Amino acid sequence: MKVHNPFRVAFVATLGVGLGLLFIGSIQTLSTILLYVGTALFLSLGLDPLVGWLERRGLPRWAAVLVTILGVLAAFAGVILIVVPVIVGQIAQLIAQVQSVVERADWDPISDVREWMAASFPALDVDRVLAYVQEWVDSLDLGAIGSEIGGGIFVVGGAVIAGLAGAFIVLILTIYFTASTPSLKRAVYQLVPASKRARVIDLGEQITDSVGYFVIGQGSLGVINGVLSMIFLSIIQAPFPAVLAVIAFFFSLIPLVGTLTGSTIIVLICLGLGSPTTAIVAAIYYLIYMQLEAYVIAPRIMGRAVSVPGAVVVIAALAGGSLLGLLGALVAIPIAASILIIYRQVVIPRQNER
Repeated sequence: MKVHNPFRVAFVATLGVGLGLLFIGSIQTLSTILLYVGTALFLSLGLDPLVGWLERRGLPRWAAVLVTILGVLAAFAGVILIVVPVIVGQIAQLIAQVQSVVERADWDPISDVREWMAASFPALDVDRVLAYVQEWVDSLDLGAIGSEIGGGIFVVGGAVIAGLAGAFIVLILTIYFTASTPSLKRAVYQLVPASKRARVIDLGEQITDSVGYFVIGQGSLGVINGVLSMIFLSIIQAPFPAVLAVIAFFFSLIPLVGTLTGSTIIVLICLGLGSPTTAIVAAIYYLIYMQLEAYVIAPRIMGRAVSVPGAVVVIAALAGGSLLGLLGALVAIPIAASILIIYRQVVIPRQNER
């Protein structure tokens, strides 16, 4: 192939590469914003079936959206009101215990540690060990360690503030997307040629309904696990049953491995803060519950969502988690279900017609 103007070809190729790099860099720069938008779209599609159900009961669109959003906010406020007082109470107890120890007139921490070590380890040379620890402490640069700890506290504080700001942005976008879902769908459908628009609308409605039912199904599984955990853990007098029930709820929102992970954490907490008997009883309960959830509860609740083969679920969750973390694992399964809809209703019929 003869090139008549090498300079022009090289210039155009350079511009193309530069635009490609600029596009990739823009996506990386806007990754956080795109993550917020994707999360809000995912949540709005999950709330849309509830809004549609309220509309069919006679409420206007704005009232249905308002009732749905207020219900979700009330649920999360209830979770926060359950967890925060327990955490604050435990911190207050810890501070009170530390203060009572410090205010003792005869309190000598070195003597207390020496007596405890001598009683617990009779064969140990306690004075030699304490001398070694004192030398190690003297060799530390406490100023540098303090500055690193202070910097870490600022980083954690900044991350918390950024997380709260991100949650607020996602909330606002979710409200907007939920309120304007029909108009957004119409705007997207109008980009399709009129000859194919009916088919695209049909597929689009199936996909959005599948995502919505998936979100509602996972939320329902989380609520069931949380409520049953609260009741059972209160009966067996597990430590902090309300907090453990919240852990069970949030982990049940994670597909595939969420219930197993949350149950393992709860059993370990019962073992560490409770007793071995409580931990064993909790482990038996969660083994039975996971079987019921897998074979009875989940099939009934997720029946209206598109069924996805187990291997596809595992691959989608791993791929989504690698790309976007926990959110990616959540979003990946509805995306896989959407791809399966297109594969079954578009690709396979076209191949059969050839």
